[in-house]
Amino acid sequence: MEQSERQPLLPSPSQNNNPRPLSLGDPHVEVPTEFQDSLPGSGPGKNLTWTSAYILVVSRVIGSGIFATPGSIVKSAGSIGLTLLVWLFGTILAACGMSISMEYGCMLPRSGGDKVYLEHTYPRPRFLASTLIAVQAVLLGFTASNCIIFAKYTLFALSVEPTDFQHKALAVGLLTTIIIVHGRFLKAGIAIQNALGWVKIFLIGAMSLTGIWVLLLRFFGNSHHIIPQESFTSTLSWDSLWEGSNWSWGLLSTAIFKVMYSYAGLNNINNVLNEVHNPVQTVKTVCPSALLTAGGLYLLANTSYLLVVPIDDIKNSGELVAALLFERLFGDHIGRTLLPLAIAISAAGNVMVVTFAHARINQEIARQGFLPFQNLLSSSRPFGTPLGGLLVHWIPSVLVISIPPQGDVYNFILDVEGYPGQLFALAITVGLLILRYREPNRPRPFKAWLPAIWLRIVVCLALLAAPFIPPPNWKGDVDFFYATYAIVGISVILFGVLYWYIWTVLLPRRGGYTLEETVETLNDGTNVTKLVRSYK
Repeated sequence: MEQSERQPLLPSPSQNNNPRPLSLGDPHVEVPTEFQDSLPGSGPGKNLTWTSAYILVVSRVIGSGIFATPGSIVKSAGSIGLTLLVWLFGTILAACGMSISMEYGCMLPRSGGDKVYLEHTYPRPRFLASTLIAVQAVLLGFTASNCIIFAKYTLFALSVEPTDFQHKALAVGLLTTIIIVHGRFLKAGIAIQNALGWVKIFLIGAMSLTGIWVLLLRFFGNSHHIIPQESFTSTLSWDSLWEGSNWSWGLLSTAIFKVMYSYAGLNNINNVLNEVHNPVQTVKTVCPSALLTAGGLYLLANTSYLLVVPIDDIKNSGELVAALLFERLFGDHIGRTLLPLAIAISAAGNVMVVTFAHARINQEIARQGFLPFQNLLSSSRPFGTPLGGLLVHWIPSVLVISIPPQGDVYNFILDVEGYPGQLFALAITVGLLILRYREPNRPRPFKAWLPAIWLRIVVCLALLAAPFIPPPNWKGDVDFFYATYAIVGISVILFGVLYWYIWTVLLPRRGGYTLEETVETLNDGTNVTKLVRSYK
């Protein structure tokens, strides 16, 4: 069917009094699921089966978090008992957030994820939600943390005492290679990230089972060389479990941010639904499967860390706690070389799936006219891939890897990513309640449990306030001012609001024009929304 023969996408009745050209990305256009395959410019096609979708989610969730964050989480919590409590609480919050994303994904089954949901829920002020998403995607949508972990574990496995430059060069090299693979070889990139995803699941499964193995050896009296008797007994005593607990909400909030980072990506499939076979059913099954997989493996992995590695060593391990576990269990050769190298490969797999999804979000943003060089960044030419979106993703990622000094930069990146994320999570969660009231008759193949929605709202508010509660000795988990990450996150949001006000309100008011949307089709069939000036 030629484009001129397509049925028009009609606006909702509430918009009939204000007709305007509509675009594929318009948040008010209901795109029926049966038209997803035939929409022009909707993407490179249905390339993702259920298995590929599952790997896309699991490989995004199980990244560097479980290998790198436990040391910082233990340092913030202070005790084994509180550490496990933080992980349990974070898992519950992750489930709440997942259920909300599932309702949105089944209700609006098209690519774009949070961008689509915010635009649909908050159409006024006009362009504000789109602008904030664009600013957040460009300034904070980087893939730096897993590139850093790849570099650290690779150099650790090779017994190299790296310089700051070697760390950064290896991390940038990984990201650049992945950009080339996803930009030139679409199907090969998907196949590689699927393979790395299965390797990752096997790796963390093997690591998680070491805790059970140690317990069995202890039961049969054969693990004295791993854990001395007095250390094992004291670790499992009730008093020792809670010894040294830090109950400061400011410190615990950063630990919760890191747990939630370890679960980030449960909604990764929502970003690429145009490329998924049977998207609604896939969302309803893939997301819970990924949560159960990650949650079970995380529980066993933390048990292994806390049973095998002394808690003081964990607190001082930085991002290398998994390397300490393997070295203690398997010795210098296997434990220090092969398994850390496998963790590095796991981190590379995470970078692949994050880059895959973020490039498509950036492409959707460009298609709606919120980025410069719109035609170039929106097009899928010449290889049928979002090359422009990949480039937009590459630039801030390289800057974040290259500019800050090594040291606490990993934890700082996680906190900076996490704080604005809570602002958007709060807006999306409240928005779900708004949509249930505003559009009660809209089909919802999945509905989030109402207590889960309210729990997430309360926790989001608490986490947003937490950075401004001084921790003990006025010192957080990094060497910066304890609220620096919150200040940076708020600054990014305020910059987005200021940018929106200047180009959509102030300049049009002074110039005597309004911004209107018109649809244009590129040579490759991609629909883009042109923002043009309409003079009065």
